[in-house]
Amino acid sequence: MKNSQWVGIGAALLVVAACFMPWAYFPDLQKEFTGFFSEQNRYGRPGKVLIFFCVVEIVFFLIPRIWAKRANIFVSAVGFAWAVKSYMLYTACYRGTCPERRIGIFLVLGGALAVLVASVLPDLPVKPEGDRG
Repeated sequence: MKNSQWVGIGAALLVVAACFMPWAYFPDLQKEFTGFFSEQNRYGRPGKVLIFFCVVEIVFFLIPRIWAKRANIFVSAVGFAWAVKSYMLYTACYRGTCPERRIGIFLVLGGALAVLVASVLPDLPVKPEGDRG
């Protein structure tokens, strides 16, 4: 795909921005959780890990080498898995209370999926092989 690296970079920046948005609202605590805040830090700070993966993905998108494109597939797959894990963690019900999902968690999940698809479709010129006689 011709513009896949720019789509991937845009999606990675979307994931970074979504880490600062509200991910879930917990009505029993009356608090909104983000990628960097949870009550008593029980869910950790998955936003830090997602931002690290996004920075590495952006660097790999900008390097026009085959090893970078292959490494980017691996890094983006791990980043997508981390986004799915965060989605499941932040939206799971506990003790009969289900949190309200907010837009940030959906943007993280969708952006990580877009980065993964863009990394599978790299824009790398292929050198033609010589004629085989």
